[in-house]
Amino acid sequence: METLTFRHTTTKPLGGTTSQAITGVVASGNLEVLLERILAPDSCEIAIETPINGFGDVWEAVVADFVARAQPGGLRISINDGGARPDTVSLRLLQGARLMEA
Repeated sequence: METLTFRHTTTKPLGGTTSQAITGVVASGNLEVLLERILAPDSCEIAIETPINGFGDVWEAVVADFVARAQPGGLRISINDGGARPDTVSLRLLQGARLMEA
């Protein structure tokens, strides 16, 4: 089991007023993404629990791309991975951001 945490500074807070959201499920080839609006408006923290070791660089790239695209300021995001591919991770992160924008 590997635990990774990435912290980013954003240029703006994510829009919306939803305080928390969840997307996905922990299952083989998928992941669960929990989002909470609890950080400073220009901060984002993404914590990942994955059973697959050695892919920190891939996770870092996927997270950096998501932060650049969505600017999820104010969010703490927790990911419980079940072996998801990078495209599935991106999809779930963007779905979660959309839910938080409501």
